[in-house]
Amino acid sequence: MRHKNILAAIVALCLFTACRSHYHMTGIERSRILVDERYDAAVGQLTAINEYMAPYKMQVDSIMKPLLGHTAGYYVADRPESELSNLLPDILMWAASQYGEQPDFAVYNTGGMRAALPEGEITVGDILELAPFENKICFLTLTGDKVLELAQQIVGRGGEGISKEFRIVGVKNKKNHRLIEATVNGQPIDPARKYRIVTIDYVSHGNDEMKAFLSATDIRMPGEERDLSKYVIMRYFQEMEKQGRVVEAKIDGRMTLKEE
Repeated sequence: MRHKNILAAIVALCLFTACRSHYHMTGIERSRILVDERYDAAVGQLTAINEYMAPYKMQVDSIMKPLLGHTAGYYVADRPESELSNLLPDILMWAASQYGEQPDFAVYNTGGMRAALPEGEITVGDILELAPFENKICFLTLTGDKVLELAQQIVGRGGEGISKEFRIVGVKNKKNHRLIEATVNGQPIDPARKYRIVTIDYVSHGNDEMKAFLSATDIRMPGEERDLSKYVIMRYFQEMEKQGRVVEAKIDGRMTLKEE
């Protein structure tokens, strides 16, 4: 019986192989499918589905729809510099005083900015899409020589989000990117000085190739839910709205990569 099964399998394989050899592509055709009133018969089913989902949608909307503030434009993250990649580290700098900190500058990884901010009304849902992760605000210290390493690593990445206090100039070519100049508050970086930085915990662990952060000291990482970066951003928009201010972000040359 076993031999018969093996023989049957061999025959089937041969037939399959033989059949495959008779097929080959002779051409490619396309057609247009017209979507018109013929599909209206499904409206009743969609109505029933919508009615079933209505209470769930209402609950989600109650969480996602509250208004936080307004923006002056459509802001999307990009390298080496963009309105959004400038805005978020500036928000971290704004928040620092709430923690009794006075950092020299801020860094926010561009890869962590997962959605654009629309122009006009900004809701809770918009911020949750922008910063969906459980990243917390984080304060740490780097010596000047490590800040220079960080600047080189940021240049090598093609740019990251940096606050307006931190200015980086680099050059790029087909082989590599090279740091030319880096300043903090308009002054050249002193290799022997200690610099206080505000970022998010993901970056502080040396992720996104910013390995200089692994040498950080005096690390302070608040652990409450309100310390998540998304809630920090929400508080910023709420405060601006309270002051009657529209959030405006600009490209101002803080991150420059020149062609070589």
